[in-house]
Amino acid sequence: MQQVVITSTQNPRIKRLLSLQQKAGERRRAGLFVAEGLRELSHCCEGGFVAEEIYFCPSLLQGDAANFLDKWAAEAVWHQVSPEVYGRIAYRGTTEGVVAVIRERKLTLDDLQLRENPLFVVLESVEKPGNLGAVLRSADAAGADAVIVCDPLTDLYNPNLIRSSIGAIFTVPCVACNSEECIRFFKQHHITILTAQLQDSHLYYMVDMKKSTAIVMGTESTGLTDIWRKAADAHIRIPMLGRLDSLNVSVSAAILLFEAVRQRQESP
Repeated sequence: MQQVVITSTQNPRIKRLLSLQQKAGERRRAGLFVAEGLRELSHCCEGGFVAEEIYFCPSLLQGDAANFLDKWAAEAVWHQVSPEVYGRIAYRGTTEGVVAVIRERKLTLDDLQLRENPLFVVLESVEKPGNLGAVLRSADAAGADAVIVCDPLTDLYNPNLIRSSIGAIFTVPCVACNSEECIRFFKQHHITILTAQLQDSHLYYMVDMKKSTAIVMGTESTGLTDIWRKAADAHIRIPMLGRLDSLNVSVSAAILLFEAVRQRQESP
């Protein structure tokens, strides 16, 4: 195991790591992203991602972090850093003393493994990394087959997304594509498209979600574009009894996903 000790925040490797954290363009150019914390990196390992570099602070390592990471990243370059350097590269302090640079893995729709009656979540033009991260957590909890992000306005390996998903970005297949490609995929595989919208819609619990289903949601400000409204097999809505007319997209996703879970568990 190669190991380099780093004590300065001006070290070129530290500057590169910070650039990967802060700049989406740099992540895209390099095909790399940054993740931190034993929980997130455990999910990353289980998901088959490959670590290129690991930065660790011995005085901050907790539990069996060292043994676990050694098994996972035997081929990675390890860099021991001082507490001061770690404080600069860590987004939060309680991350067990480890940060890693990971190779991106870009899935396509054709990479998805379709079980019988799969369940998908589709987000059109999602912009806020925290919302996408929260949707991924709900998708993981509900056993969804994938989250598909159409025409995304944020990259899938934004540090805020990774943090808000608590590693679900590594446990749930996540595909970025355009809406036309996604609709063709669903039609080809006979997957029912349910669009969440207020207009011309049915209450969500009145619609069959036991068969192959894709739940499609847009942004809170503009909703879905016409291409999805026209492609839908049914329009669904969550009843709004107060004065506001929408929920946060991550809350809506959780409600609709667990309605699908409820129906499928009750199905004979």
